[in-house]
Amino acid sequence: MIYKFKSKAAGDVIMLQPHGEQLLRLIGREPGAKGIIEVAAMPGVIQALQNAAAQGEAPTDGDGERGVGLKQRVWPMIEMLKRSHAAREPIVWGV
Repeated sequence: MIYKFKSKAAGDVIMLQPHGEQLLRLIGREPGAKGIIEVAAMPGVIQALQNAAAQGEAPTDGDGERGVGLKQRVWPMIEMLKRSHAAREPIVWGV
């Protein structure tokens, strides 16, 4: 499954299932095929993602190369949340 987060205020954010589910759990949501983030909840969601990103570490592969960490994975969603909040538009997925 692919998560496609949509808002009228920003471009779509697309994530593979494991990463989309991780993001939803970080913001206190149960992963599901459909959902919405209301405008009123966005400041708390932004803060939760920023806190998680600040605590996350960039993984390394066997050769010591840095991989994609949580900070890089949640950055597009944080930007979408900021733009959607400013425009007072909800974010939906699965609809």
